[in-house]
Amino acid sequence: MFSLSFLFVINCFAQTSPTIVSGTVKNNKTKEAVSAVSVTIKGTTTGTFTDDNGYFKFTTSQQPPFKLIISSVGFSAREVEFNGKEIAATVEPSYTLGNEVVVAASRVPERILESPVSIERVTTSAIRNAIAPSYYDLIGTLKGVDVTTSSLTFKSITTRGFSGSGNLRLNQIVDGMDNQAPGLNFSVGSVIGLTELDVENMELLSGASSALYGPGGMNGTLLINSKDPFKYQGLSFQVKEGVKDVDQSQRSTSAYSDWSVRWANKVTEKFAYKIGVQYIQSTDWLANNQSDYSRIGTTGFPFGQPIAGNRQTDPNYDGVNVYGDETTSSLSSVSSAVLKGIQANLGTPTYNYLYSASNSYLTAVPTATLAQYNTFLTSNGGAGLVQAGYSPFFYGSIRNYYTGVNVSRTGYNEKDVINPTTDNFKLSGGLYYKITSSLQASVTANWGTGNTVYTGSDRYSLKDLKMGQYKAELKSKNWFLRAYATLEDAGKSYNATIAARLFNEAWMPSTTWYPTFTNAYTQAISAGLTPIAASNAARAAADVNRPSGPIYNNALFQQIVSTPISQGGGIVSG
Repeated sequence: MFSLSFLFVINCFAQTSPTIVSGTVKNNKTKEAVSAVSVTIKGTTTGTFTDDNGYFKFTTSQQPPFKLIISSVGFSAREVEFNGKEIAATVEPSYTLGNEVVVAASRVPERILESPVSIERVTTSAIRNAIAPSYYDLIGTLKGVDVTTSSLTFKSITTRGFSGSGNLRLNQIVDGMDNQAPGLNFSVGSVIGLTELDVENMELLSGASSALYGPGGMNGTLLINSKDPFKYQGLSFQVKEGVKDVDQSQRSTSAYSDWSVRWANKVTEKFAYKIGVQYIQSTDWLANNQSDYSRIGTTGFPFGQPIAGNRQTDPNYDGVNVYGDETTSSLSSVSSAVLKGIQANLGTPTYNYLYSASNSYLTAVPTATLAQYNTFLTSNGGAGLVQAGYSPFFYGSIRNYYTGVNVSRTGYNEKDVINPTTDNFKLSGGLYYKITSSLQASVTANWGTGNTVYTGSDRYSLKDLKMGQYKAELKSKNWFLRAYATLEDAGKSYNATIAARLFNEAWMPSTTWYPTFTNAYTQAISAGLTPIAASNAARAAADVNRPSGPIYNNALFQQIVSTPISQGGGIVSG
């Protein structure tokens, strides 16, 4: 006989509501809120960090009373009793020398005074309190740093080396990602990257750092680190407004606007996220150096040296920030090309006869005007040349008007070639998950677009530039596994010099413009004008109906800057 018995066990638990721990932390000296302060339950890892307003809040299953440990770099740690009510704690500043910890020089935590290389550091508070348009401007205040400003939103930094725009010898690492634009081949500063509210600190390694951060660190490495959403939570926003060009010496007074928003939230003790947006809008600086630029082999001065002269005094003028006037030709070569065309059209015997007869006449009558020469040429079988307007080329060539005369095309000032409106829109965010207390997984993205100006071997308008960096990372205290990608689209960025030269050619080819100039120049010289006055008169004749003012909105110019350089246009890439 079998006996079956069943045992039913019912476990009952008394459920208690979670405890909400909240409060504020302030500096007991200045009474200012202190951010990024660690607040944990004594003897546990449960806790959080204060936000930018010194406020903290977290939940725990532990019931009060219990003690909280409040600690932060630069302040003495202290214990606070929590009895279930919101607390208002203060911390005492601590000035222990050499306690600051960085992860820059050797990629492991160490005291800054023990670092094997020189490090300059910009903290969160320095960024927040800086009187500057951008956090990136603070780098220029550090020891041993040279800054090249290409435009309102584009700056290049250099340490221990020659300063230049688009520095290729300095690494810029943003949260472990190289900020170099693949197509442009240099770091694009703060144009693309973190929003200002999301920058926790910046660390600059002056001098060679290639052993740690790759060959691009010949002159240094800049590390820009973002804020951890577990530490910096809540909603933050920032508005910067200003004006520029108040003296109206270059452009009309314009507004400067910089709006930033950041939202971060710790959903649980293991999961947090953040998102940031920033928009900058203004009118960019104007490059207006119109000094004459020495050309190779034509001025007697070293190439690239500024020389005396302007468009009214130098027929071969090449302004530093004037674009399109790089195209140049000697009037002797123009005349020779036209005469060869006449010879091919008339045939060599007829051409030789007319040229020889013209030479004899002008030698015998050195005071003959162009009008008198035309009468002679008409009576000697050259009526067709007079009617077609080719007689001045015979006349000027024989009179030796063209020897040593070099002439450039008329250029455009930068304000007419580059749209001065600056826009910069940045979007960043990330998801963070703590697998264990010492192992964290994250997926982050930084994306930006905008218009700015870059100075390199030429002046570039970076228009509709887009760049995104996307990273997946598994990070422990002693190691990390990181994969990231950088995607770039140069949009309609164009070379101002090439675009202006091509615009001149599209409006009137040099094969037409130079003969027109030479014809008018010859007539002006024969009328008794000085070479300079004749050159100015000839330029006015050759430039009749030439588009003036801002040409960046001209349909013909837009067509040029919508075509890649490889296909005969001025656009850098598409």
